[in-house]
Amino acid sequence: MAIDLRSCACGSGLRYARCCGLDLNTLSPPQATEPLRPLLAEASAALQKGEAERAEALVLRLLELAPAWEDALTLLYSVRRRQNKAAAAEVLLRRIVALNPNNFWATNELGLTLFQRGALAEAETYARNLVRLAPRNPQAHNLLALVLTESNRPHSGEYHYRQVLALLEKPDAVLLANLAWNLKTQGRMQEARGLYEQSVSLNPDVLQTWLGWARLEDADRNPARAHELLDRAEKVSPGAASVRLLRAVLYGHEGKLEQALAEIDSIADAVGDAGLGANELLEKGRLLDRLRRPQEAFAAFAAGKKKAREALGHGYLADQANELVRRLKGFFTAERLAHLPRARRKEGEPQPIFILGFPRSGTTLLEQMLSAHPEISAGDELPLIHDIAQSLQRVLNSPLPYPEALAELWMAEYRDALDELRDTYLKRAREMGIIREGARWFTDKMPLNETHLGLIALLFPASPLIHLVRHPLDVVLSAYSIHLTHGYFCAFELESIAQHYALIADLVAHYRSEMTLRYMQIRYEDLVARPKHALQRILAHIGVPFHANCLNFSENRRYARTPSYAQVAEPLYDRAVFRYREYLEPLRPVIPILAPIAQRMGYTIDELPAASGGKLKASA
Repeated sequence: MAIDLRSCACGSGLRYARCCGLDLNTLSPPQATEPLRPLLAEASAALQKGEAERAEALVLRLLELAPAWEDALTLLYSVRRRQNKAAAAEVLLRRIVALNPNNFWATNELGLTLFQRGALAEAETYARNLVRLAPRNPQAHNLLALVLTESNRPHSGEYHYRQVLALLEKPDAVLLANLAWNLKTQGRMQEARGLYEQSVSLNPDVLQTWLGWARLEDADRNPARAHELLDRAEKVSPGAASVRLLRAVLYGHEGKLEQALAEIDSIADAVGDAGLGANELLEKGRLLDRLRRPQEAFAAFAAGKKKAREALGHGYLADQANELVRRLKGFFTAERLAHLPRARRKEGEPQPIFILGFPRSGTTLLEQMLSAHPEISAGDELPLIHDIAQSLQRVLNSPLPYPEALAELWMAEYRDALDELRDTYLKRAREMGIIREGARWFTDKMPLNETHLGLIALLFPASPLIHLVRHPLDVVLSAYSIHLTHGYFCAFELESIAQHYALIADLVAHYRSEMTLRYMQIRYEDLVARPKHALQRILAHIGVPFHANCLNFSENRRYARTPSYAQVAEPLYDRAVFRYREYLEPLRPVIPILAPIAQRMGYTIDELPAASGGKLKASA
């Protein structure tokens, strides 16, 4: 039988049979590697001397003989890191952790690697395991804090940052800056500002600290101070692309579009257009869009998304998304729901208002308007419904996952489970500090909460559900112009955004046909064109009187923790309404996907001009 000499496709340098095709059941016991230890020492010494090629050759020989030797895999990981072979290095880390789940160093390194490339859900799994392995280790809590903060759960992240502070003998400048960023995402600007001041007093040479502080001042509407801080950042790292990018963002927020574009172009001058990262390309596209240069803008969006896809390593998780929706439709039917209990309203407690909508539908604008009302607090993007859905199988002690786990509600011992889950949601909302004194309501605008509309209606049957819709082509185009991970990573390609939009729109239609909901649909275009009329309808649906503050939403000093924070600080504008009309040609592939949904919502789609290759009729 011929021996397979092919190198593994992962890039480790090992044969497939000794790498990703390795059968762990055929491995020798650890003590069998002892005679090879001098060779490992020789390889390690070669790497320390900078002889990477010799070290690589030696360690590959070792792993041919002992493919699961943890120390040798660690050394090969170090070689691949020095060679900037990130994918191969990650594969090796995964193998080390699979062979030894109690290896703290490898688990931390893998969690950090996943965090840095944006794979937050997977990074969280390893970060949590780190805390289980070493609950008194500040490094473990720090990684979990980083992941939770970037996963839009800053309140939980803050707890773990505080644990790190308690475990360290003296404060660390980077830690204080990270905690400041966490507090900034919670809208606690003054506390965050104080921590940034402490951080730079401990170490004024950390670039990211100055950048984070500048972003805080931008978000808090202090552009002059933000520019001053960028000047300090420039002294720390002259010519840094990250400083120029943030400068461009600031100019964009100030309406200085040409200056902003010049900053992006200065980065390209230094590294070449091909060297621009995903963030720079997407920002350039948004600036070109505002300058009414759609062809150039779309090209920048496409290039930015390509870079983002390459960095993440995967795209839309279509199979997982479709499978969840199939099961949700199968469970939430009128026949089954007729026999399921509902949670009772907890009197004396502020109640949630669920603002539903696909990302980039205008939900941040609506929340900014509503939270200007004295009886309504802004909750922003609360992860609570998602967390409850994830915990249901465990909480209900069910052999079935969500949503089928809800069948346990028919059992005597779980007849009050929905009330308990409702209380968990309300308790966590209070702990987050989002409910201001005197407010009777608070908003929850987590993107794509409508996926769990059935669960929401079981937990809060009396809560208003306000579904903000916008022309589907405008939504898809806007989602394509920014970095998003919501919706099973659908936003990395135009077609997958449209596919997920259609999938969720059909799911919402299913819920509405099968359930009695306190549901109201409002169009973004109506909110922009006739804000007072739209707000009167929405507030009447909630059950609070109209208040003039809601029309002066740009004076609402609340910080919105989404990419739209700068737009909602401006007075109402209509430049984003029907923006798709300038992009009909590149949007052509998704029109057949979205036309039926547009028609159902009462929208039409303009025709492509004959010059573009023939008319495409896609109107309602």
